[in-house]
Amino acid sequence: MRRLRTAILISGRGTNMDALIDAARAPDFPAEIALVLSNRPDAPGLARANGLGLATAAVDHKIYAGREEFERSMQILLELYRIDFICLAGFMRLLTPWFIGAWSGRMLNIHPALLPSFRGLHTHQRALADGVKIHGCTVHFVVPQMDEGPIVAQAAVPVLDDDTPQTLGARVLEQEHMIYPLALRLVASGAVRIEGNRVLGATMRAEDVLLAPSLS
Repeated sequence: MRRLRTAILISGRGTNMDALIDAARAPDFPAEIALVLSNRPDAPGLARANGLGLATAAVDHKIYAGREEFERSMQILLELYRIDFICLAGFMRLLTPWFIGAWSGRMLNIHPALLPSFRGLHTHQRALADGVKIHGCTVHFVVPQMDEGPIVAQAAVPVLDDDTPQTLGARVLEQEHMIYPLALRLVASGAVRIEGNRVLGATMRAEDVLLAPSLS
């Protein structure tokens, strides 16, 4: 089995990076983590990945005149490491249509809300302010529009009466760590296909792509 050479792009600690790395250790996992790349040379996740023996690199966005110049330097590194696929894991840079187009159908992102609700930032605060009873996270393919794109997997958590953005966010993060490796497995194994804005696959089951912890 040829495993997809996957790059994880981070800007900070990268806890979702840890979940992907742990999953990829399994010999039957259809993707291997071939590079951890950050736009911040001091990102703690780089030291973590390096300590695990993974290839790491940094492209400091601050030294470039514009986003596309920065991305072209990233692209050179991705080609150097023969990367097939990208997972964004707390990568805090908006990507240009040029870069997204180059990786169309080959780049996943995880968002801390049940898309299409609560696109953008501060999702947990907004969920509490709007009084929703169910919140969660989404893994989706990246398209030029922010926090859109075909959805691969989602996980739901209950919103409790005494929740704060911090407690709610912590429960959502636990689910992120579960569904991101699952989504990468589904995509890398070829189990899914994109039709329009939908991700379909004959072998996919509802319990594989929507995890709902007990509300009790």
